[in-house]
Amino acid sequence: MRTAFLLLAVAVMLVVASGPARAQTDLKDTDARGEPLPEELENVGITEKLGDAIPLDLVFTDENGDEVTLAEYFDGSRPVILNLGYMSCPMLCGLVANGMVEAMRGIDWTCGEEYIVLSPSIDHTETFRLARAKKQSYVAQYGREAAGQGWHWLTGGEDQIRALTDAVGFGFAWNEARQEYAHAAVLIVLSPDGEVMRYLYGIQFEPRTLKLSLVEAAEGKTGSSLDRFLLYCFQYDAEAGRYGPAARNIMKAGGAITVVVIGGMILGLKLRERRQRDRA
Repeated sequence: MRTAFLLLAVAVMLVVASGPARAQTDLKDTDARGEPLPEELENVGITEKLGDAIPLDLVFTDENGDEVTLAEYFDGSRPVILNLGYMSCPMLCGLVANGMVEAMRGIDWTCGEEYIVLSPSIDHTETFRLARAKKQSYVAQYGREAAGQGWHWLTGGEDQIRALTDAVGFGFAWNEARQEYAHAAVLIVLSPDGEVMRYLYGIQFEPRTLKLSLVEAAEGKTGSSLDRFLLYCFQYDAEAGRYGPAARNIMKAGGAITVVVIGGMILGLKLRERRQRDRA
């Protein structure tokens, strides 16, 4: 009975603690004033491709200078966070990566154990030596040893990069005037088999949203009973960019727990009455 009460209490507390919605950062066809975007930004943004599979035969170079295929990082059991950006980015990519690390540190799952992180560069001129330096820096910031085997920084040719970004709907473009790439701030959660499962927008990510996205992407192949219970009670709100309470599911779960609790109380009373009769 204690377990049942605990599950119900956790669900209620999470409902109360749900924060305000956070807007997506996808670029649209017009700016905030309703004016057309500059020509160089027309193809920049996110076209969600939920349910599509990425091409796992694409070849990249890892942080050690070795050629690898994406298939090597999808083992059929662990979900993958795809963190697209480029390593010489002056601001946005670092903010996204830092936000991701903060959220990763806020959950009990560990990169390299329950899930994998891939950080491919969208800049085909970047080298594996820069990737190695970035990996060392961010693994140290994350602070969990297993990440050394679970977080991979990749570089590749222009064709390979475009094939991957097109597969997940990640539009980006080179801005000649600013000498930098224009792109959206987003993390993409993939299933253990490479299917696009979730887009998380922004530069800050709620640990609960990240955890539930990974649980959902894992397709039941990993995660505790409590994780699956919370996933049942919380559904993803695409407009808010996070998981929100599903009232109907919570009512169902609460009703089921109530039945179990009441049944346990009745059984306890019957057992106590039987013991009293036996003593008499």
